[in-house]
Amino acid sequence: MISKITGQIIFASEKFLIVETNDIGYKIFVPTEVTLANRNIGEKISLWTHFAVREDAQTLYGFPQKEEMDFFELLITISGIGPKTALGVMSTATVQGLKKAIISGEVGPLVKIFGLGKKMADKIVLELKGKISGQSEDYVGLKEESDALEALKTLGYSHSEAREALKEVGGEHKETNKKIKEALKILGR
Repeated sequence: MISKITGQIIFASEKFLIVETNDIGYKIFVPTEVTLANRNIGEKISLWTHFAVREDAQTLYGFPQKEEMDFFELLITISGIGPKTALGVMSTATVQGLKKAIISGEVGPLVKIFGLGKKMADKIVLELKGKISGQSEDYVGLKEESDALEALKTLGYSHSEAREALKEVGGEHKETNKKIKEALKILGR
């Protein structure tokens, strides 16, 4: 029903933004990285949205890129994963990282990196692997991502701090040591 909203941010919290357009304020739940990047009141933003209707609520979920919204909608097709859980999963990693984990089928790192239970991780891999494998590029290196995350946690950083730094580092094909060094620079700011 509501597919995209462009307007001015009038309120920002850790989990949602309120975006005003045509004198109407829309409460839109967004991934953590969106709220961290868009905390300036008065700033203009454009979000692709998913409108979820339940018996007791009507909720908007927003994403800066259409690819993110499409993946979110794919996640919520899995029984047991609702919009809030899917948004939580998407707040921990990029769409590319999630696709990489699913295509590789390496459930161990999937559980460590994204904080999912083993049964849920298995279910996601089973249900989505065939749906996304045709649209993916080269998704190798999940073990390196997991190793970098574990190394940063060993150095005393929380799971979320390490995860955010590694997301900022990016570089799907970087060596583990290089990822760790770049993440430490980001964490030291």
